[in-house]
Amino acid sequence: MLFSNGLTMDGVGVFTRDDGLKYEGEFQCNVPMGKGTYTWPDGSSYEGDVYNAIRHGEGKYIYSTNNVTYQGQWYEGVMHGKGTMFYNEEKTSWYKGDWEKNKREGVGDRRYTSGNFYSGEWKNNLRHGEGTMKWVTLGQQYEGEWQNGVQHGEGTHVWIVRRSDGSQYSQRNRYKGDFVNGQRHGRGTFYYADGSIYEGQWKNNSKHGQGKFTSSDGRVFEGDFVNDQMMKTSLNGNGSLTPVGISDLLRPDIVLNIDDLLKKIPEEKRDVELQQVKFVLLEHDKELKSIYSFYSRLGHGPTLDNTFLLSRLQLWQLLKDCNIHQHGITLSMIDHHMKGDDTAEIHSPFTTVLFDELLNCLVMVAHQIYSKDMMNEEHFLAACLSKLFTHIILPNAKNVKGFLFRQPSFAVAAMKYVKRCWGIYQAFSNADHPMTCRHFLWMFKDLRLLDDNVTTMRIIQIISDEKCQPQNLSSFVDLEMTFLEFFEVLLWSAEMKFQRISNGFKEDNLQSDSEVERDRPEEPQDKDEEFEDKDEEFEDKDVEFQDKDEEFEDKDMCDVSAEDAVNEEVQIQMNEKFASAGHREDAGVENTETELEVQTIHQFFNHLFFPAVNHHQEVTRNMKGE
Repeated sequence: MLFSNGLTMDGVGVFTRDDGLKYEGEFQCNVPMGKGTYTWPDGSSYEGDVYNAIRHGEGKYIYSTNNVTYQGQWYEGVMHGKGTMFYNEEKTSWYKGDWEKNKREGVGDRRYTSGNFYSGEWKNNLRHGEGTMKWVTLGQQYEGEWQNGVQHGEGTHVWIVRRSDGSQYSQRNRYKGDFVNGQRHGRGTFYYADGSIYEGQWKNNSKHGQGKFTSSDGRVFEGDFVNDQMMKTSLNGNGSLTPVGISDLLRPDIVLNIDDLLKKIPEEKRDVELQQVKFVLLEHDKELKSIYSFYSRLGHGPTLDNTFLLSRLQLWQLLKDCNIHQHGITLSMIDHHMKGDDTAEIHSPFTTVLFDELLNCLVMVAHQIYSKDMMNEEHFLAACLSKLFTHIILPNAKNVKGFLFRQPSFAVAAMKYVKRCWGIYQAFSNADHPMTCRHFLWMFKDLRLLDDNVTTMRIIQIISDEKCQPQNLSSFVDLEMTFLEFFEVLLWSAEMKFQRISNGFKEDNLQSDSEVERDRPEEPQDKDEEFEDKDEEFEDKDVEFQDKDEEFEDKDMCDVSAEDAVNEEVQIQMNEKFASAGHREDAGVENTETELEVQTIHQFFNHLFFPAVNHHQEVTRNMKGE
């Protein structure tokens, strides 16, 4: 301790009172002033700025009894200004923001031990004013006004709704409106995860008063609500309200566009027939929604929100999985029956198919398949539909077949090429009409993609497996192909083109899946015999293209060697990729095979198919110019 004039403490020193309080730091004129450290008898301590013997300025206080620490500004001995307080030793619970006389007041962030988090305004240690609270453990968030620690005023509360399979809806449950003492109370709008909406009055967290409920498929109820129940006026004349059952909402409002089918029924029976069809649909409503949800997710990678609208591409997959083509109707025929305002849209894989449109499609398919068998039934459309569900849809749906959607990761990779391939599909088709099998074979011939593995007969066999059985080759090659059938033949071709390379990694690697093997026989046998005699008929129809090929041949000669070089380079790259993949001992067999398949389609599209298309289009433009 330093003394000035022999009597005054000045400088740096240590002072201990009789009660055990110890101060170590700077002194001015016998008073602690400047930088210093206080230590209390219970072990608590303060280190920082001191003014006239009290904490004032910047400093750190440690509570010995509960591991609480405050670091920040002080004013005349109290926490005041900006500061951070940690409430546990692990520092997982803290507050950072404004303080006023030892209380959280102003604007600040609070993290709780559970991980929950609040950011906003405070008053008297409570959430008060505008702020956002996230309940991590509950999957909830509130953004809006607070009063004395609870939601009060206008705000938005969001819930994340999880399905039983762990995926999530495309929307979250969300309420936007008035709150009173932490409850939905007043006027507000609730957006349900499935797309339904309620707008109206609330009381103590329940729909209560005048309101409007709109279901996800557009059905509307508007009227009185009591304790979350929709009410309607009783028919006994006393004006009382009775709850509205879910069947009262659903049954009369299913939207079906089957007028063309109902015209086949006597007019006086049409209303009853339509009602019976709706009864069958309601009976299978849960299964149908599950099927719609399942197929609408095909080809999409894992996301937080896994609900999508069904596309025409996914609808084709559903119908193919249910073997509709084995009942005398092709996917293209179904497209023509599903007429829309834009004819081109019915052939596009990207066209959206709403749930009601799926129902219309199934009713139409049921009529196409079973109308002759069920003509004598009292409600023959409903009977057709019921049989379709029992014998075709329910036993087969969700058993995915074919090349595109066989593995989720493979499907996600393959879907990257759909947009480009759709443009090629249109370019090689007649205007406003789908591609035929004949167009596809001509395309492969023009692109010089036919070889020992990818032959005309094997392509015909792959396509015929997806269609109703043809009577002869001529009628078969004129059948229309949907884009799904077109794209899956491309995927099969990719495997055939690089089968030798993949077999170098693992014998019969691309033939291991039983479902794929059914769609891709190793060698055509029965169908070869069926079509072999018809080859001449198809070859004769190619005469008109022979001259064109000869005309282009001279121009193409300079590109043949380049094309061979590309193919050789692709094979070298594929060999390297498969060889390196073969040394990944820690990778699972299934994952490795999927990775190889993804590499295969990448090489096929980017180094063979797309370059061949570009070359063909360039040659065609040059010839037209000359």
